Amino acid sequence: MNKARYVSSKIGKTRAIEAKDDLRKYIPLTKRLTAATLKNMLEKYRMVYVKPNVGMFGNGVIRVEQAGDEAVKPYSFQEGVRLQRFKTYKDLYKSLSKVTSKRPYLVQKGIHLLTYKGNRFDLRVMVQQTPGHKWETTGIIGRVAHPRKIVTNFHNGGTLKSVDTLLKSYLPPSKRKGYVGQLQTMGVQVAKAINARYKGVKEIGVDVALDKDLNPWILEVNTSPDPYIFRRLSDKRIFAKIKKYAKAYGRL
Repeated sequence: MNKARYVSSKIGKTRAIEAKDDLRKYIPLTKRLTAATLKNMLEKYRMVYVKPNVGMFGNGVIRVEQAGDEAVKPYSFQEGVRLQRFKTYKDLYKSLSKVTSKRPYLVQKGIHLLTYKGNRFDLRVMVQQTPGHKWETTGIIGRVAHPRKIVTNFHNGGTLKSVDTLLKSYLPPSKRKGYVGQLQTMGVQVAKAINARYKGVKEIGVDVALDKDLNPWILEVNTSPDPYIFRRLSDKRIFAKIKKYAKAYGRL
């Protein structure tokens, strides 16, 4: 049995998805971090995320913002629960470099996430190869950020919720099923795009942000997603299937 392949490079996985015309629209602009790329993207989007090219559980992710000119300290960044403010871009980048200079980082257009009870959330879409070697979206779960943190990861203080719970105040029941179906289809398309470039990948976890217009954005793709978070869902059939498929390709 071939061991499932793990791909660590976030930029590599992003470029694999961007290679597919029908998926490109879901990718927030993502570039390698330099003083110039960060400055340009901050001026354009006002809020961006800076993240290590290789990393897990939301560790090392930094939210960088540029407020209006009327602010005394218009530049800021937050890593973990600590927020720092700066008068000039030069001061911001100098301080940021102390964190990011040790390894390659990316800068990504910031998506203002939908909220649940005041806290930001995103979705994890689990896609696996079936025992018959087809791709199938086997589960979707919501991740609600810790009130003081910028990342939603469960292993970084986030809370797990069902998709229905999170979308209840944004979509009526009649539209919710179709919307979730679109996310499931997108998950399979992403898996095929990753597999086209990285042969041997058997499973992916797609982190999806939803903006105020309910447009989905692919934040990143994990090729070794935690299957056990799906045990938290009340529908036990979901984790049972995930476990069955993972056993078939040797992950569990």
